Amino acid sequence: MKRCVLDNGINLLYQYRPGKITSLCIGFNAGALEEGTQFDLGTAHALEHVISKGTKIRNEKQINDEFDSIFGFENAMTNYPYTIYYGTCFSADFKRAVELYSDVLLNPVFPKMGFKEEMDIILQELRDWEDDVYQHCEDTLFKNSFNGRRIRELIIGNRSSVGAITLEEIKKFYDTFYSPENCAMCFCSSLDFDNIVTVINKYFGKWRKEFIKGGRDKTPLYEKNNTGVFVEKMPGIIGAKIQYVFDIHNLNYREFKALSLFNTAFGQGTSSMLFSKIRTEEGIAYDVGSSIKDERGIKLFSIKMSTLPENVDRALDIIDDMINELKNSRGYFSSDKIKKLSSSLKLKKEIKREKSIEFCKEVIEWELMYNRFNDHCNSYEAEQLDEIQEDNIIETIKKVIKDPSIQILKAP
Repeated sequence: MKRCVLDNGINLLYQYRPGKITSLCIGFNAGALEEGTQFDLGTAHALEHVISKGTKIRNEKQINDEFDSIFGFENAMTNYPYTIYYGTCFSADFKRAVELYSDVLLNPVFPKMGFKEEMDIILQELRDWEDDVYQHCEDTLFKNSFNGRRIRELIIGNRSSVGAITLEEIKKFYDTFYSPENCAMCFCSSLDFDNIVTVINKYFGKWRKEFIKGGRDKTPLYEKNNTGVFVEKMPGIIGAKIQYVFDIHNLNYREFKALSLFNTAFGQGTSSMLFSKIRTEEGIAYDVGSSIKDERGIKLFSIKMSTLPENVDRALDIIDDMINELKNSRGYFSSDKIKKLSSSLKLKKEIKREKSIEFCKEVIEWELMYNRFNDHCNSYEAEQLDEIQEDNIIETIKKVIKDPSIQILKAP
């Protein structure tokens, strides 16, 4: 990786990749976490939608036509910690791509025409989220688990907040958070790094806009989850969804690596402990696994499964027994087992990073959240994970795999 910081504060990151295509990601430390008490929930996401409605020299149709003509793939995404714009094009079209992105991101006019229609589209998106049963289970769990954290509400907001968002509010969010100092870019390309820096300087280098550092909301990013079992009866579903959440925001770097190894063994793949016990041996769930959310303002360990209503209590008992047994066991996480888990983690990361656009996104996300893209890119190297010993894993799961919030979703 190479790095360059432009005179105006934009942070550029680059990795050489042979071939004919260039992937790029432009990100802002300006996600839903920044809304807090100052903006209606969903403002960051609404800005992502309307920023491409028109610029000083292009209307919406011209923007859409040019994106289609330049990019084989392009998209945008708002998350709790950040908003990113990304795409892949032929390297021969790189200059055109950068010029188009610079126009959209630096010169939006936020026209009134079409604004209501775009907000109606966001409301439709909200309905689609609600129709996803697994997503609804997680969203309800977050709402029940926390009292003040932003993640207890959807990234895109709720019906009331979306209906309250105004164009002036979106402009204020843009003016507050979209600035060079709050922006990072990543490129994977066979183009020479100096050439890329020259092109970015041409189209973004003259962007001068002060970052309002006091604009961030003071709402706490983290709080201890509300321990307990929450049950919602949802018409229209036949089975049952179960999700656990454990707060892991107080883990240090070494403990997080230990948790990553535990997660791989516990709930990743058909040979995992959860799959082997709950599906293969007991036959009471057709979809089961665990995962880690390691992002600014989130940081959670989760267990999910789909089962039948009559199997819910049995599934909960099995998971509790498995966790208690692991906390008091010795010998399972041998040095050979840790090496195998390390290799599996590294392989999955390498497969994901093989796609240049996924690599760009990952680098920018970590750089925006923590200003430490390099730590993240190297955190799954086998030699680093091999440093972890069984005692580290046991101590870590004792520290965080306790006092869960559990959401159960089933038919009335």
